[in-house]
Amino acid sequence: MDDATKKTSEPPPPEGATTDLPHDRITVARFREAFPRARWSDRLNAWFVPGRTAEKRIGRWLAEQEAEADRFADEKGRDAFAFEPIESRYLDAAPANLQIRTPYSRTVVEEIREIPHARWDAARRLWTVPYRSFEQLRQRWPAIEAAAEHSEPEARRARREEIRGTEKEEASKARLKERRRKRYPVPADDAPPLDRAICTHVGIVFFIGTDGEIADAATVSAFYFTPADDEEYVWASWRRGTLEELVTTWPAPIPPQQTERARGWWKPTLDELRPARREAKSRRRAKERSEQAAGKSLRPDAGG
Repeated sequence: MDDATKKTSEPPPPEGATTDLPHDRITVARFREAFPRARWSDRLNAWFVPGRTAEKRIGRWLAEQEAEADRFADEKGRDAFAFEPIESRYLDAAPANLQIRTPYSRTVVEEIREIPHARWDAARRLWTVPYRSFEQLRQRWPAIEAAAEHSEPEARRARREEIRGTEKEEASKARLKERRRKRYPVPADDAPPLDRAICTHVGIVFFIGTDGEIADAATVSAFYFTPADDEEYVWASWRRGTLEELVTTWPAPIPPQQTERARGWWKPTLDELRPARREAKSRRRAKERSEQAAGKSLRPDAGG
C-alpha cells in the first residue's frame, strides 16, 4: 500500500475542543466532573473534550468558574470592609459594590482608574468599585480623599480669597492667559513634526506650525521649562488631538532621554498617552451631551 492510500485510509481527527487549565488539583477535579469524557493530550499539551459543542460548553464552564471566583473574592472583600471600614463622606457601601462620589478632581480620577474593575456610572455620576478590589481602594483612599477635599467648592473659594490681590493671583491669571494662547516654545533648529502626537511640558499636543516669532527666554522660563542658554526658540501653535488620533498613535518604546526633555518635546510613551486618551474621551462625551441638550431645546413640542 502506497503513502497516498495510507493517508486516505486514516480516520479523520475527532471533533472537539481543547483547553488549558491552571495546574491545581481542585480545578482539574471540577473540570473532570463537568466533562467526564475529557482526556489529557500529551501531543497538544492540553485537555481535549470531544463533541461538536465542546468549545461552547468549555467557554460556558470557564465563565461560571470565573464568576464563582469573583463572588468568593467579593465576599472576602466585603468581610474585610466590615472588619475595618473606610469612614468617609465620599464613600458609600452598597450591597453590590462600593460607591464613590466626589467633586471633580483629576487626581481622584487618576487614582480610581488604577483600581481594578472600577467603573464610572454616568447616569448616577459616581464611581463603583467591587468589593474584590477593596484592598487596592484602601491603599489609594488617602490620596483620593485628600484630593476630593481639596476640590470642594468651599476649599476652592478659600484658596481664591487667600491669594486675592497678591502676586500669586496675578501669576495664576497670567499662566491661564498664556495657556489660552495655545503656543509652545520649540528650538528654532529642532522643531517637532506637524500633525503628530507630541508630548510636551504642557501635555500631549498636535503642532500646527510656526510663523518664526522668537520666544523670549523670560516667558519660556516662567510658563514652560528652563531654556538652554545657547538655544533660540520660536513659538509654535498647537491643537488638542482627537480621540481617534490619540488611539492610533504608536507609543515610544522607551521613556524620553534627558536631552529630549530639555529640548521641550518628545515622542509620548504609553503611560503618557493613556491619560490623554481618557481626557479626549471625556471631551467627546461632554460635546455629545451638549449637542443632545441643544437638539432637545430646539425640538418643537409634541403638541405644538
